[in-house]
Amino acid sequence: MTDEVVTESVDASTWGELQTVFGTKGDPAGCWCQWFKLSRSDWDAATREDTQALLHAQVEAGSPGVIARIDGEPVGWAAVEPFSAYPALGRSPITRRREGDPEDVWAVTCFVVRLEYRKRGVARALLAGALEHAWRHGATVVEGYPVDPEVRPSLSAAERYHGTVSLFRDGGFEEVRRPSATRAIMRRTLTP
Repeated sequence: MTDEVVTESVDASTWGELQTVFGTKGDPAGCWCQWFKLSRSDWDAATREDTQALLHAQVEAGSPGVIARIDGEPVGWAAVEPFSAYPALGRSPITRRREGDPEDVWAVTCFVVRLEYRKRGVARALLAGALEHAWRHGATVVEGYPVDPEVRPSLSAAERYHGTVSLFRDGGFEEVRRPSATRAIMRRTLTP
């Protein structure tokens, strides 16, 4: 039997559930999806409390992503917003815009799935929910920046927070380029 994973866009009412998903230990509890939003110096100076407060303010101001639940229990999160919401993407040699790239893309930058709910289809549901979220907010093109464990099977779970190439491929994304052996730029056009 497969667990039904339900997703919805986050808002102020889901903040407590997001706190459950991010937890108190590990990379998510320190980052709170701020890595791509802060300058390197601001990132280095930020505490866990700072990054948590920043995501809280972003959730209060809008909807920077989607949450997943199984039987009402919050189990995962995916960050998805316009590329311009993530200044670090524009600075990175892997993700910065190249000639011919569409300017108005939305970006799926991060997945968090609680440890005890992994390998249950949560990331796939989150990606589908992220696409729906982006579409409802006017996106026509969505990008992801996944890793490729087929090239490097030793990638840890922590290194897979971008998602995997197979996850995005299965979600209808096409590989646009390969800036490194283990990283791909993948893109999907949304049509009515």
